[in-house]
Amino acid sequence: MLAFTATRLLTSGETLENPLLLVEQGRIVEIATRSDRQVPVSATLTNLGDAALAPGYFDLHIHGSAGYDVMDASSDALPAVERLLAQHGVTSYFPTTVTAPLDNILRALERLADAIEVAANHKAERRGRAVPLGIHLEGPFISHARRGVHSLELLLPAKLDTFERFWQASRGHIRMLTIAPELDGAQELIGTAAARGVCVSLGHSDADFATAEAGVFAGARHATHTFNAMRPLDHRSPGIAGAVLTDARISADIIADGIHLNPAVVKLFATAKGPEQTVLITDATAATGMPDGSYHLGSMQVEVKDGKCMSGGKLAGSVLTMDLAVRNLARFAEWDLSQAVAAASRNPARVAGFKNKGVLAVGADADFIVLNAQGEVQRTFIGGVECFA
Repeated sequence: MLAFTATRLLTSGETLENPLLLVEQGRIVEIATRSDRQVPVSATLTNLGDAALAPGYFDLHIHGSAGYDVMDASSDALPAVERLLAQHGVTSYFPTTVTAPLDNILRALERLADAIEVAANHKAERRGRAVPLGIHLEGPFISHARRGVHSLELLLPAKLDTFERFWQASRGHIRMLTIAPELDGAQELIGTAAARGVCVSLGHSDADFATAEAGVFAGARHATHTFNAMRPLDHRSPGIAGAVLTDARISADIIADGIHLNPAVVKLFATAKGPEQTVLITDATAATGMPDGSYHLGSMQVEVKDGKCMSGGKLAGSVLTMDLAVRNLARFAEWDLSQAVAAASRNPARVAGFKNKGVLAVGADADFIVLNAQGEVQRTFIGGVECFA
């Protein structure tokens, strides 16, 4: 048995003082306070000192980091990405594809499916690396008008047979799908994907309010990088953004880097969606953790300077890390650190459908991080085993 103590424990938006966390075989078996529970004599104790324990972060939308893209064929790509993620407190993630030639997407899905299955079956060999738990398919079923940097000529109609090819290539590991609900065939595709347990997320969309609501009725339950690549909110024609902000059936994510959204808009979003439905993503690219220069996003070239990732004059993902996103949300929205932490842990895990991730609770996986008073990541543990210090 492993025992961990610290000054505070943050979970589900709440704080526990002087916690004692007990772990066996990679899972949490007990949480108590040191005043109520002695450390078991059989336990190996790690005292984390004047710090806070928090659930490991879960990034639903990440394209790469450390110089690599998750669609890269190189065997070095995912390990490099996963090590950098762990350094910034991310213990679970969804590698995210972008619009590319069809064959490229299919090959990437096969490689990512391999990685997910290897990660599930060889945990001991992956020390120091975040764990891929599913694939986020972003594109090619998106709006021409709101495609962002996704290549226009590579966008595809929302056809069930195309989705079926993606599904087969991924061996059922697609867990999230970003789609524009206004596309012909989108409503049927949303229903089909949702019935398979996929979290269907509305995004890269020029939909009006009614069409967005129809997408929710069909089975969509989330929204991708709200306000970005999305019809702007208008006070007479609220569009998809209005539906996202007001529909309690929809959780939604944002890129809180201070570049994609003004801090005041982050506060507006957080106020509208609240601490239960606000989700942080990074939308990070291969440039994350790297110096300014040229990198790639899928098959596209991007240029990074002064924290902005650009392609053809448009924002192309980010260089944001999740620990910074948490601190930014707390500052922009004037939230407690525990609430901001939940937006990067409990909430995305709930969206993804993983009950044993994103919380520190009895029965949950012992994936947790150690934060200092400023919310900076000091150490990362996956399954109770330290992977970054």
